[in-house]
Amino acid sequence: MGEEPAKAEPERYRAFISYSHGDAKFAHWLHRKLESWRLPDKSRLAPVFIDRAELAAGSDLSAQVREALEQSAALVVVCSPNARASRWVGQEIELFRTLHPDRPVLAALIEGEPDAAFPNALLGTGDSPLEPLAADFRKSHDGQRLGLLKLAAGLTALPLDRLVQRDAQARQRRVMAVTAGALALVLVLSAALVIALRARAEAERQRAEAEGLVEFMLTDLRDKLKGVGRLEIMGAVNERAMEYYAQEDLDRLDDDSLDRRARLLLAMGEDELSMGKYSQALGKFTEAAKIAETLLRREPGDPQRVFQNSQSAYWLGNVAFLRRDKQQARPHWERYRELAIQLNRIEPSRIEWRREYGYSEANLCALALARPVEPRAALKSCDKSVAVAEEIARGTPKELQSQIDLATNLAWKADALAANKDLKGALVLRQRQKALADSLALTFPADLRVSQTRMVAEIGLGRVQVAMGRRQEARATTARALELAQHLARTDPKNFRWRDWQRQIRLTKPK
Repeated sequence: MGEEPAKAEPERYRAFISYSHGDAKFAHWLHRKLESWRLPDKSRLAPVFIDRAELAAGSDLSAQVREALEQSAALVVVCSPNARASRWVGQEIELFRTLHPDRPVLAALIEGEPDAAFPNALLGTGDSPLEPLAADFRKSHDGQRLGLLKLAAGLTALPLDRLVQRDAQARQRRVMAVTAGALALVLVLSAALVIALRARAEAERQRAEAEGLVEFMLTDLRDKLKGVGRLEIMGAVNERAMEYYAQEDLDRLDDDSLDRRARLLLAMGEDELSMGKYSQALGKFTEAAKIAETLLRREPGDPQRVFQNSQSAYWLGNVAFLRRDKQQARPHWERYRELAIQLNRIEPSRIEWRREYGYSEANLCALALARPVEPRAALKSCDKSVAVAEEIARGTPKELQSQIDLATNLAWKADALAANKDLKGALVLRQRQKALADSLALTFPADLRVSQTRMVAEIGLGRVQVAMGRRQEARATTARALELAQHLARTDPKNFRWRDWQRQIRLTKPK
């Protein structure tokens, strides 16, 4: 271990992965990801050495491992309590630093705190303590995506921000590819439904396949399409899926299929609402509510049945709210809050139900701000919604939806403060909302939900500035809001809300 090499071997490997075999699953995943990583010049970050066999009993490293360490440009140490307890990991670190004192040693933290996960050899000894460059792969910290980017930056000497930007651009291209492929998926679904009807011998298999596609469209695909703002594609997908249920005997559908149909009706109603088709949306929401009530009577304590009823209550109230019918909206949104509280009682540790409760309080805040305004009631509900949103945002700092929710709830509370004659407090919250929205744009530059959040933040800030007599600042703020609204309207001209926002900004633009 302590002997000096006669001559440094030429670099054969981009990196050597040192790990305890208790962490083999992660180490092999990391090996695959690093070797498939493409550099800006299209070359790969390969080869990367990983010892795939258990070391034989003995007191020293194998000749193969020593040779690989001599020929590696960098060392990546998978850090965990397993690694800290491993004699072999410590020996590999010590030998690499002896052979290559000037080459980088990178830490990939996957479990435990640093003082319980970093091998002693990684931190140095005696009067020469060392602080390794660390990528924190734990879910509550960097996570896998950012952790991998940090390792790539350390191995390539490329700036991290450049790699983050390149990764965001790659994700944007993938989302656009999903958008382009959505119409093809509609055709595939149509073909699957026809086959299911004609091939009676395979009816059950085809039904499972078709409903799996419907579930995909209601979850992953729909979320991606929202990010790129394509209502016409979402509408086409929803209609194709509904054709499947039109060909089925609804009385013979099982409960899960009925639940899926109710969710599909809500999705279709949501899209129609975005296009200003209030009556059509109300019909979809009413039908979905009837299905949800039937399923809840069958399973009154099931959280999914309670949740589905809460969603119907929300959308029915939202139609009335958008029509400025405060009296009609109130019972639906109060029912939504009751169901959200029930969900939290059934599963108090589930973050989704905590989020639903926050939404319900934000809705009641918005309702209290509608004419006739109830300033105190609005502020009471807004305080609760912001507290929940801040709690969730702190726990999920890299989740887009939780950050958007926080920005939205800050906006409602700012309006509540303004209604209570606290314009300074409203200004502080609007500025915080804008800062949060702008920061999201750096991380999610292509997501139109972020563009909408930024637009709403600029609109609200401009209104407070006008109320405080800061008309010159308000003009600049409103100009930014109009630019974002125009971008959204150009991207999806069928989105009624985006076009209406553009019109309202122009009408209320300060002189």
